Amino acid sequence: MKYAMLFFCMLAAMAGSVRADARSITFFSDGAIAEIEATAIKGIVQIPLSSGMIDNTLRIKPMGGAMIQRVDFLTVRRETREEKGLDTLLERKSKLEDRLQALATREEIFKAAVKSQSSKAPRKTKNNPDPMLSIRQGTDFAIAQLEAVNTARRKTTLEMRHIDARITEMRKGGRGAETVARISVTPNNGRLRIRYALAGQNWTPHYDIRMNGDGKAALTLYGQLPRPFSGYLLRAAPATLADSDNAHSFPVTAGSVARLAEFILPAREERFGIGLTTSFSSILTNKSTVYLPTGEASIFRNNEYVGRARFDGISSGRSRRISSGG
Repeated sequence: MKYAMLFFCMLAAMAGSVRADARSITFFSDGAIAEIEATAIKGIVQIPLSSGMIDNTLRIKPMGGAMIQRVDFLTVRRETREEKGLDTLLERKSKLEDRLQALATREEIFKAAVKSQSSKAPRKTKNNPDPMLSIRQGTDFAIAQLEAVNTARRKTTLEMRHIDARITEMRKGGRGAETVARISVTPNNGRLRIRYALAGQNWTPHYDIRMNGDGKAALTLYGQLPRPFSGYLLRAAPATLADSDNAHSFPVTAGSVARLAEFILPAREERFGIGLTTSFSSILTNKSTVYLPTGEASIFRNNEYVGRARFDGISSGRSRRISSGG
């Protein structure tokens, strides 16, 4: 997912070489398809290619009489906001390390002060009529300062742990090169449609299965959608990438749970357990033309929620037993 997000951020930033007039991404059960309509500037369109792009899925189609003259793939230095953010985090970490060192020095000073106060022999003088009180006050002050140092050190150490975790996360993506498709087009303002598939950008399935003993199961397919893609029209389709050409898609909202499709499946050998701990078992047949992917299912009997079950994927025309409990 990280590489895909970097790709979309870079594409939005390259206004000097391409003007994207229409951008959409359609989520499927096993990936996503991105489509971009772009107008060349001075006969050139440049498209950064994400490492998440599935091999051999890139298609570039000329529109409105335009002609593709040449397609080159270049390796360029990748500059991202995350890389700049990494430098900021490293600088912050260095400052926190300096602070920990300073706190360690203060700790030694106040430890020495506590030891000094506790070792003093009480001596009554005109200016110090109650030496024990002075010693206690000095000791209490040093101890209070030690507690403040320990509190500051704990907070600093915790912040450093968060920063270290963030640095590790950023470095997983690595620094280095990015592949860019550079497309030469005629005329100079020729338009193109770019299409490609992305791995790892899919909706996550969940089902409601409602049964009432009539030999049918009303199955509703939901999909948990990925995080937002800024500047893109988002769509979803209840299908796989292999069926994308004929799949019906509709607009969705990033990060939401979308109602993707509804099916009526033949059900046989329907069994529900009794007692406090419920169980469920039934053989369902997929009479639809699409594959129903593996996911979690909520089970309802006569509109009463009775638990959850694992829904193992069912191909079109096949049957499978779905069960939960004992």
